[in-house]
Parts: sequence; structure tokens; C-alpha cells
Amino acid sequence: MTFAANTPRRIVCLTEETTETLYLLGEQDRVVGISGFTVRPPQARKEKPKVSAFTSARIERILALEPDLVLGFSDIQADIAAELIRRGLSVHVFNHRSVAGIFGMIHTVGALIGAVDKAEALIATLQQELDALAAAAAALPRRPRVYFEEWDAPLISGIRWVSELIELAGGEDCFGELAGEPLAKNRIIADPQEVVRRNPDLIIGSWCGKRFRPEQVAARPGWKAISAVRAGRLHEIKSSDILQPGPAALTDGVRQIHALIRIWADETC
Repeated sequence: MTFAANTPRRIVCLTEETTETLYLLGEQDRVVGISGFTVRPPQARKEKPKVSAFTSARIERILALEPDLVLGFSDIQADIAAELIRRGLSVHVFNHRSVAGIFGMIHTVGALIGAVDKAEALIATLQQELDALAAAAAALPRRPRVYFEEWDAPLISGIRWVSELIELAGGEDCFGELAGEPLAKNRIIADPQEVVRRNPDLIIGSWCGKRFRPEQVAARPGWKAISAVRAGRLHEIKSSDILQPGPAALTDGVRQIHALIRIWADETC
């Protein structure tokens, strides 16, 4: 593969979303190391060395790969980034939390590798799909109240891009006022009875890497009064589809949210 002049040729991705983006841009040959949590795309996990978790990394292994760019995400990876910088590597850490931020990440990745046209084409395709979903959602007769649970102990509600996608897909985020908080600790629902009071029509769980257990949610004290629990509308979306701030959330993630909302609408409206 021929690379654009003066652009990174060997890239380590410390999180999944930049790996998926580079593959979607057709630039997978640049990727020389990935996160051990990467599941999208499946071939990346099969063919690329795994060099990091989310909060830790195999620094010597990364150095041995001789990357000319390392891509990370969020303040949680700040210590990893600092150590790699001290060791002489170029590092770019994204810190986005919104749908617009995901598009910005894709554009920046494209700019860093000299593939802006490819990035803009990918963004246009993703935006077109979101517009079509939004139009379908606008035609629904009612909008369900949706409680998205990112973690169960303590209860943590959905981050901003998830909340935005719920609204786009035709729902109303029960805890939309918390969605703008970038840190999970600021999205903790201290009183589980607050979920009961807000009475969601749908409950969607994505427990950040562990299996969602609807029977455990339904058994919480007082939760049998919730509309979603009474109707058995407790569903899982895997974290790799919705909690990665990249293309997956804008494709498989939001499609699953909309499908659940449409089923609810067909059954109740």
C-alpha cells in the first residue's frame, strides 16, 4: 500500500473506535497495534497485536512496534499518553462525548493520515443513515421514555452520545439532564427509586463489558411498578455497539435503539 507523503505509516490505537475508523477508511495497513478490548472490526482482533487495555498499556511492546502515531481516548488514558510522550512517541488523545464529536474524530483521523476525502465520504454516509433514521422516528405516533443504564452498581445513566442517539431514534432519555456530564461518576443515580418515579417505557442496558441481566433489574425493590418492567421491555445493547464513541454507535447502536422503539410503538400505539 502506498501512503501519503509525510503521514503516519505505523499507528497504534489504544481504543476500538479509531481502529474501526481506520478500517472503514481502507487504511488498516497503517494499524500495527490495538486495544485488547477491540471487537470491531473482527478481522482487526485476528490480525493485529494487542498492546493495551483501557487504563493500562504494554509500553515496551508499543515501543517495539515503532509507531509514528499513537491514538488514545479520554483523560483516563492520560498517564499512558504521558509515558509514551516521555518515551519519544507522537500521541493524539481524543476526548469527545457527542455525536458531533464522533464526526470530528473521524475527520481528524482522516486529516492526520492524509485521507480527508475518505473521511468526509464516510461522514456523509453516516450522516445520511442518521437522517433516514431521524425521519422514520419523526413519523412515530408517540415517543417512549427510555432509561439507558451504563452500569448497575452504582446505577449510571447514559453518556451524551447515547442520549443524543436515543432522541434521534425516537425516544426521550429519562435522564437527559445528566447526559452532558463527561465523567461517569457525575451520572450516578444515587436513588434507584428515581427511575421508578420517571417510569420509563423501555429500559436498555449496556453494562460496559459485562452481560446485562434483565432479571436482576426487574427484581430491584419497587421496580415492578415501572412500565418497562411490567411489560418485560428490558433489553441489552452490547457495549461494543453503543459505548464506543465511534462509527459503531452511529450504525449498529442507533439502529438497535430505533428497532426497540419501533417495536414498542407497534405494540402500544
